[in-house]
Amino acid sequence: MTPEASKSLNAFCASLSAGAPSTDLSAPLQALWWSRKDAWTEAHTLVQGDQSAEAAWVHAYLHRVEGDLSNAAYWYRRADKEPSTVALDAEWTEIAAAFLDQQT
Repeated sequence: MTPEASKSLNAFCASLSAGAPSTDLSAPLQALWWSRKDAWTEAHTLVQGDQSAEAAWVHAYLHRVEGDLSNAAYWYRRADKEPSTVALDAEWTEIAAAFLDQQT
C-alpha cells in the first residue's frame, strides 16, 4: 500500500466517528463504512444494485459476515476474487485499502 493510500485508510477509519459516510465515496466504500458500523442492511442496499466488480467484492464480504458462505462464493466469483479465509477485520481492511489505493 502506498503512503498516500495508508493515509487515506487512516482518514477513512477516522470518519467512522461521523453519523454517515461521505457522499464523495463510491457506493462500495460507503457500504464498507456502514458495515464497520454494524449496519449490514444499509451496506447491502448500497451494493445490491451496483454491477461493478468492486461492489461484488463488498457484497461477497457482507455475505461472509452474515455467515452465508455459498452466497458469498457467488459474489467472489462475480468480483473475480478467490473466497477469503482471513479474519473478517483483515478482509475489511484489505478491501478498503485496495479501493482507496485506486483513488490516490
